[in-house]
Amino acid sequence: MPAQYDIAIIGAGSAGLTAARLAARLGKRVALIEAERVGGDCTWTGCVPSKALLHAAKVAHTVWNASRYGITSKDQQVEFGAVMGHVKGAIEAVFAQESPETLRSEGIEVLEGRAEFQDARTLALGQQEVLAHHFLICTGAAPFVPPIPGLEDTPHLTYETFWDLTALPDQLVVIGGGPIGCELAQACQRLGSRVTLVEAADRLLPNDEPEASQAVAQALRQDGICLRLSSPVESVGRNGHGPCVLVSAGGRTIKSDAVLVAVGRRARVDGLGLERVGIQHSPRGIAVDDYLRTSVKRIYAAGDCAGGFQFTHYAGFQGAMAVRNMLLPGRSRARPQHPPWATFTDPEVAHSGLTEEQARQRFGDKVRVSFLPMAQVDRAVTEHATEGFIKVVQRSNGKTLGATVVGQRAAETLQAWTLASDNGLKMADVARTMQAYPSLATGNQQLAWEAYLGGLTGGATGHVLRWLAR
Repeated sequence: MPAQYDIAIIGAGSAGLTAARLAARLGKRVALIEAERVGGDCTWTGCVPSKALLHAAKVAHTVWNASRYGITSKDQQVEFGAVMGHVKGAIEAVFAQESPETLRSEGIEVLEGRAEFQDARTLALGQQEVLAHHFLICTGAAPFVPPIPGLEDTPHLTYETFWDLTALPDQLVVIGGGPIGCELAQACQRLGSRVTLVEAADRLLPNDEPEASQAVAQALRQDGICLRLSSPVESVGRNGHGPCVLVSAGGRTIKSDAVLVAVGRRARVDGLGLERVGIQHSPRGIAVDDYLRTSVKRIYAAGDCAGGFQFTHYAGFQGAMAVRNMLLPGRSRARPQHPPWATFTDPEVAHSGLTEEQARQRFGDKVRVSFLPMAQVDRAVTEHATEGFIKVVQRSNGKTLGATVVGQRAAETLQAWTLASDNGLKMADVARTMQAYPSLATGNQQLAWEAYLGGLTGGATGHVLRWLAR
């Protein structure tokens, strides 16, 4: 007989794992189906390995620049095999918390294989049939490989295959100036590769504030990376039968040992039988409403396969919201327009809420911008990490709308502004919240206090206050 479940979840990445654990805690019988490896992109080829590699690269960079702290270091060298061993160790430590054995101990049945809808109540899993009252599709996304002439016939890396390298390329061309391209370009350069980063747009990180893009570009150039902006790639090919790869971009030809393609991701929707059951989808992903329900009742989709923002935390949030909406009374919107994100270059770039341009489009001249260079934050000064800034966009009444932080541990420093903008807090609320000194978060209070005082002591209110003070 077919196995029957309350909810069957297709895909065991961030969205699927979060959804399965919540459904199990609600007392439901859960099947979590995975065609490849439990943990998904984040654990195996995304967040976890890339941040482990970035940390190793930062350690190498610190050692090579130790003289600025009065420390002399000898015998500086990088053993790439050992670095990748560190990366694999991080992957294994994270995977241990979400392995099939761990999940089964939590009451989740893990099934291995490729799932395909037979009808709106049945999945085929090889020769096995799985019946469920609700379904949640969390199949994620895969690297997008653009139709560049010659690329398909030329060996190249993506963020998935990069981790199979056993030696670091002497010369590397990175195609794409988004978060993945910038992070891996900086890591490889700091570990000893000579990197050229090619981007069709006129700046890096196009979704971030222009000042943030400029700061990252400056940092990459200081590390020795050759940036080719406003340089769309025209072709990729071999130099005869040798190992050299030629990349033509912006009218120039670049020689390299390897090419890393990092221009985005595409939803994994093929082979699921979506057409058979009438689930609407496109190359951008599965169509869902604000509550993550597809065009078919009792079938939901969450995370990267549903289009929209492709962040691990966004996918996890949607996985939880999908289970909440399908199993509990009422419903909650699960597609926030302005989630926080971070790019973990050095310096980091972290953002939440509206950018200045978005705020001005919505509120016009009723927008204020507060800006604090990291050079004015004492902790940044003590760590020789004064590159960057804190920028907060607010309404004229002080209500916070969005923020960007560029600097060391920017993602952590951002959290106060994420809470503020999500909960309608004003600059005065942040100013009155005491921060431990000396921390980078002290900069948040410095900036908020200055903005609050500026509003308080300006105009008619300022005249009254000064009269009272006298």
